[in-house]
Amino acid sequence: MTSAEKTLPQQSSQAHIQVRNLTMAYGSQVVQKELNFDVNRGDIFIIMGGSGCGKSTLLKHMIGLYQPAQGEILIDGENFFQSGAAQQIAMRRRWGITYQKSALFSAMTLAENIAIPLEQYTTLNDKDIRELTHYKLALVGLAGFEDFYPSEISGGMQKRAGLARAIALDPDILFFDEPSAGLDPLSSQLLDELILELRNSLGTTIVIVTHELASIFAIGNNSVFLDTEKKTMLAYGNPRDLIEHSNQEKVRRFLKRGR
Repeated sequence: MTSAEKTLPQQSSQAHIQVRNLTMAYGSQVVQKELNFDVNRGDIFIIMGGSGCGKSTLLKHMIGLYQPAQGEILIDGENFFQSGAAQQIAMRRRWGITYQKSALFSAMTLAENIAIPLEQYTTLNDKDIRELTHYKLALVGLAGFEDFYPSEISGGMQKRAGLARAIALDPDILFFDEPSAGLDPLSSQLLDELILELRNSLGTTIVIVTHELASIFAIGNNSVFLDTEKKTMLAYGNPRDLIEHSNQEKVRRFLKRGR
């Protein structure tokens, strides 16, 4: 990595998430080390790199599932892992998380799935929860599907239903783990457009793990590239800039594959 591409990001009033000197490890096995980057408020931030480089592991650190071996992760300037249990719960309530396989409860209707966080974390009455679940499903293009079960809709619709549940509490940050996994190109494109629309309308900061070039260039405005061999980040910035101006050939080759 060149000195320019490894420079520690300067403190920014726009930084929503700050990752500083982060090392991730399973026991003595280091996955990634010396990660330094900012996710600015309103970014669609892409975590990218080859298979096995630690993209999903980084996401799990950012949502507090894994403890760093070294370094820190700051959310709005607060160190998540140095916060008390009550503060961590409060921070997590400001986040929405979607999974590769949507993680919907199969025995519940879409409306019942979306209602879960509203029932657990708000004092809304049944009527208000019902209206809000209908609204959230409408936001993701699923108006009229409230009483359908996950098995009765397509994979792309299941992804959108999972997204509706993730935005049920109007989160500040949305985390996605391979949102296009298993989708056909058209469904993937529609999901990208929905993510972009939600960011623009709700002002949500979005962090996405993906290796899909179409998604990276369609919606990403900031990114970090993780390298499997060197076990650290090789580049950080807008992927449209990195494809031409990164000093790392591996990064340019990754972004230009198939072109």
